[in-house]
Amino acid sequence: MRVCVCLCLAATAAGFAPRPCFSRTKVSGSCSYGGDGGPLQSAIADSGAALRRVENDDSTDSLPIAKDVVAEAAVRLQPTFAEIDRHTQSMLRRVLDTFRCHQVGSSMFAGVDGYGHGDIGRDTLDAVYAELLGAEAALVRVQCFSGTHAIACALFGALRPGDTLLACSGAPYDTLDEVIGTRAPLTDAFDATGEDPLPPGLIGNLAEFGISYSQVPLTEHCAFDLDAIDAAIAADPAVKVLHVQRSCGYQWRKSLPIAEIERFCTHIRTRWLTRPDLVIFVDNCYGEFVEDREPPMVGADLIAGSLIKNPGGTIARSGGYIAGKKALVRAAANRLAAPGVAGGATLGQNRNLYQGLFMASGVVGESLKGANLVAEVLGNGYQLPTNPAPGAARTDIIQAVQLGTRERTVAFCKVVQKLSPVNAYYRPEPGKTPGYGDEVIFADGTFTDGSTLELSADGPLREPYAVYAQGCTHWTHWAIILEEALVQMGLARAE
Repeated sequence: MRVCVCLCLAATAAGFAPRPCFSRTKVSGSCSYGGDGGPLQSAIADSGAALRRVENDDSTDSLPIAKDVVAEAAVRLQPTFAEIDRHTQSMLRRVLDTFRCHQVGSSMFAGVDGYGHGDIGRDTLDAVYAELLGAEAALVRVQCFSGTHAIACALFGALRPGDTLLACSGAPYDTLDEVIGTRAPLTDAFDATGEDPLPPGLIGNLAEFGISYSQVPLTEHCAFDLDAIDAAIAADPAVKVLHVQRSCGYQWRKSLPIAEIERFCTHIRTRWLTRPDLVIFVDNCYGEFVEDREPPMVGADLIAGSLIKNPGGTIARSGGYIAGKKALVRAAANRLAAPGVAGGATLGQNRNLYQGLFMASGVVGESLKGANLVAEVLGNGYQLPTNPAPGAARTDIIQAVQLGTRERTVAFCKVVQKLSPVNAYYRPEPGKTPGYGDEVIFADGTFTDGSTLELSADGPLREPYAVYAQGCTHWTHWAIILEEALVQMGLARAE
């Protein structure tokens, strides 16, 4: 008879220490959209409480075997995996149909240098992205350093001095703070020592160009606070761009599904008929191809994302994309380059961009399986707060888990690095990183620097010590990592 073992949390004076028990209870409480559900993980009384590591031999003898915990979780997830495969097949069919419609051919893989004039491969790829994302136009360029760079181009293209940027899903991702001007740069990006930073007035953020900023948090149910957003627009006629962040970023909240973004877009268009100039912008990072629809299909005017995340399929070596209304995409292109400068050399990267897009749906599917496994093992198995909760619907590839202590977060990331294909001998250490206000730890032994879709884990070292796991080319990579991570965190034994 197989005994299913999990760990409960027993309160101690120092925090919570795991102990074996013989029942498995799914964590209740998750974000709802306009329903009666409580806040995310409301069943967890103190999500930031420390988990005391069990180190003495007597305690560890009673712990479950890590491989058994992971294997049993994988068996329970087989119906979920099958559903993900069905979605992957549907998305792949769309990609194939789009490639065929635009007659993608090997001649488009040739690189163009210099000014980049006459690059049919680049122009066709723009059209392919636009169709797949449901947009009028798209700009896909390796010259975008990151998703943040693409987002900045979109915002600078749509905003002018005197305008206001209104964040409608709360504070945006940490790296946008310096773009907006809500936090002074920690260092000059060109000088890692922090010496001789740029003086105020030369940083070039939105604030220095006379663009104001305000934000409206989501409701406790992780939905748009439409009344508060309406009040903010009514109070400030200068509001021009409504910023929405689809993914949770480093916030402990549920990511926004397309249905909720559709509700927001529909409300803005019907409530503010006198403001057709309002631009709905969606940061689409980590969300591409996870659902059947993309933000432009439900009313978003402009979106942006990174090619070394979902749409690059782990093949793209750099770049970002911007898609949406044609005029707004052209305005963003002028910020990436300069007015009157069209095109952009692809420098031999067209083949990687096409192949990455072709592979994206499959890699996203495997990433979703890996995320589900992390949630099932740590959420259902150990009652750790997870976001999304085990079994919850997903709109991006990120899986967040509150590990409770700095030590556990660092230990988890070190295992991820150790079991990565590249730089496995590195030991990630917490540190200050340009674009982030807190110490951050990154584990990303990837073939392309920053390609979190390959497999990575990271997080800011602040309460409640959440680690953000994402990506993989096959879900079993996360199984291998979890088997060792459980041991290193004191939650299971090797054999």
